[in-house]
Amino acid sequence: METISNPQELQNLCLMLRSEGKKISLVPTMGYFHEGHLSLMDAARKQCDVLIVSLFVNPTQFGENEDLEAYPHDLGRDSLLAEEHGVDILFTPVRDDMYFDDHGTWVEVPDLASNLCGQSRPIHFRGVATVVTKLFMTAQPHVALFGQKDWQQLAIIKRIVRDLNIPVDVQGHEIVREESGLAMSSRNVYLTEEEKSVAPNIQKGLQKMRAQVAAGESDVAKLKSDLIEFYAETVPMGKIDYIEIVHPDNINILKSVGDSALCAVALQLGNARLIDNLLIKV
Repeated sequence: METISNPQELQNLCLMLRSEGKKISLVPTMGYFHEGHLSLMDAARKQCDVLIVSLFVNPTQFGENEDLEAYPHDLGRDSLLAEEHGVDILFTPVRDDMYFDDHGTWVEVPDLASNLCGQSRPIHFRGVATVVTKLFMTAQPHVALFGQKDWQQLAIIKRIVRDLNIPVDVQGHEIVREESGLAMSSRNVYLTEEEKSVAPNIQKGLQKMRAQVAAGESDVAKLKSDLIEFYAETVPMGKIDYIEIVHPDNINILKSVGDSALCAVALQLGNARLIDNLLIKV
């Protein structure tokens, strides 16, 4: 495995690889790998000649008083895991190489970024959209893989690729969970033992909502009210950021569940902000 930090060096190499007919897959990450990241690498490895994993804690997607400085990292550990999972190139840029001092160009999809995480993290998706676009331009991938835990992010990236005619096949892969049902996240390390014992109820609440829909309930207000009550009982120390039922493609808030809906939640549990979602198909 080769480790490259300079964006221009990586771009030159990838342009050469493409000219040789090599198929490139990219898995963008912020590091501190867990099984979710590794499953994306494994899926990407099966469909490419060259697998690139980027490891960059992107500062522009963090707001004030968020955990940029505290975000978990261990480059040595991540490098070993990446090599074990068949990564050919680990891209590890630094901030100054990704953003000039006078950087002033941003990629935004306001229609998809206004709800869910965009409510409490207003600059987050601008930073995500911009850095992912930069990674696409730098790594020149044919395929890019993302986890569905960040469903809104995935929808935004798909829209960018469509609207800007970027020749990348963006693929979303299922959420990887701990045995308890808790969605895997690098931020799970922030949880205390007590918090980790109740965190699986986040997903259990979503499953309960799906069962209600299967039984015939379609009123979003009722479904949300019941889920709020469930979390108050089962995750009492959790602070709800949002509970929304939205259209899975355009992220518009729904009033009733139709053929397909996405229930998405975010809770602050101690020092960890946890997100999860469940696609409901009637």
